[in-house]
Amino acid sequence: VQLQASGGGLVQAGGSLRLSCTASGTILSIDAMGWYRQAPGKQRELVAGSSSGGGGRTNYADSVKGRFTIFRDYARNTVYLQMNSLNAEDTAVYYCNVKGTTFRNVGFERWGQGTLVTVSS
Repeated sequence: VQLQASGGGLVQAGGSLRLSCTASGTILSIDAMGWYRQAPGKQRELVAGSSSGGGGRTNYADSVKGRFTIFRDYARNTVYLQMNSLNAEDTAVYYCNVKGTTFRNVGFERWGQGTLVTVSS
């Protein structure tokens, strides 16, 4: 199972970016997809998550509620993170994370390669 993330870049404060991450390989099912971020000198933190069960529940870090939206294309095993009203504190490397089961009925968890988001003030 591989993840391919894209969409990072440089944006001015108040601007928007959309990240995407596609999972490919011998995937039987996906249980959850999410986005984490790690700013310089800080620990990696959950930004937003989307679980496949329960009608597709989502959860967000308090710092991004109302500004970021996570959504998925289930047919393409792709997760997006729409980020609006960005501020300097959102500057970080963003990682997608996917948990699921392979065709061999083996559970997996994968991390994307990380995409840098830089917000200039």
